[in-house]
Amino acid sequence: MLLFTPGPTPTPEFIRNALALPTIHHRTQEFESIFSETRELLKDMIKMPEVLMLSSSGSGAMEASLLTFCAKKVLTINSGKFGERFSKIANAFNIPYIEITNEWDTPAGLECVINALKANPDIDAICMQVCESAGGLRHSYEVIAKAIKEYNKDVTVIIDAITAMGVEPLDVSNVDVLIGGSQKAFMLPAGMSIIGLSQFALEKLESRNVGFYFNLKTELKNQQKNTTAWSAPVSLATGLCAFLKEAKKIGYENIYKETKARSLACDCVMENLGLRIYPKIPALAMTTVIDDDAEKVRKMLKNDFNVNIAGGQDRLKGKIFRINHMGIIPIHEISWVVNAIELCLSKLKRREFNGLANQIFLQQYYSIMES
Repeated sequence: MLLFTPGPTPTPEFIRNALALPTIHHRTQEFESIFSETRELLKDMIKMPEVLMLSSSGSGAMEASLLTFCAKKVLTINSGKFGERFSKIANAFNIPYIEITNEWDTPAGLECVINALKANPDIDAICMQVCESAGGLRHSYEVIAKAIKEYNKDVTVIIDAITAMGVEPLDVSNVDVLIGGSQKAFMLPAGMSIIGLSQFALEKLESRNVGFYFNLKTELKNQQKNTTAWSAPVSLATGLCAFLKEAKKIGYENIYKETKARSLACDCVMENLGLRIYPKIPALAMTTVIDDDAEKVRKMLKNDFNVNIAGGQDRLKGKIFRINHMGIIPIHEISWVVNAIELCLSKLKRREFNGLANQIFLQQYYSIMES
């Protein structure tokens, strides 16, 4: 079965081999050496002065970041399940928040964000996504972050990049907290989250001794010594180290270019097959199609063609399907996926199969790669 869901993503053999190594104790020099190397590789990748690895899913890092860096009021951008999650975290901890709500296909608007800041001068943090994976939407986070810092440099910009880290080069020049997750472009099982920190965030952290298990001040103090405050996810750290070493060998710029080529070529195929891309600004992490036959296509792909893709949640349940592009994906696998979708449409009597999907995919992919 080909796994093409936007998290978890398939785990390649070289990572499985790293995960299968005998477990070592986390309070040893042997693990400290692995942890140190992983930290340095991560900092090099995300281009931020500090990084934390937490034993949690990405939601744990979202909670830790919001609790740590919001002392007064937070502004949240809700264009889907994960933007909504920031608001739910704030509500759970009785943190005052202002929420900008959009349709799930609609990105955040700069004017709305600045107006919210002007109307609420006590806002000291903003939370939003790079990619809102509920609908495959790309926010122009870098434009918004820049405008926020120009308006008020003391607002902490918290960016959920769980489905963007490792997918595209991320502009972090105006980002204070950058969140990632193990089960996306890093191609690991779920269970580890990543938090990149700016110099501003590090300075703010000194006065924010908040929480117990998710106390980022305590965690940073330990991780700078190449250990962790609590039991470390040893196998995941080892697997992450293996991925980062392989990615550095391949070259991040090559991975980003291949991911972009796969994503744009796949979007082009869907449109040429008569399907509609759902978000107004699609993210590179996935291709999201809205269609009356979305669930039929998903079931047919799984049962007839051994391809597992994702559907929608809540208001989009049964209305969309999502094809993953995160990670190091062989071209023949995504080529099979688009071919299988064309075959599904043929079985549904919507168009005659003529191999158009693969023809367009390969033409577009290599055109982008050669540009």
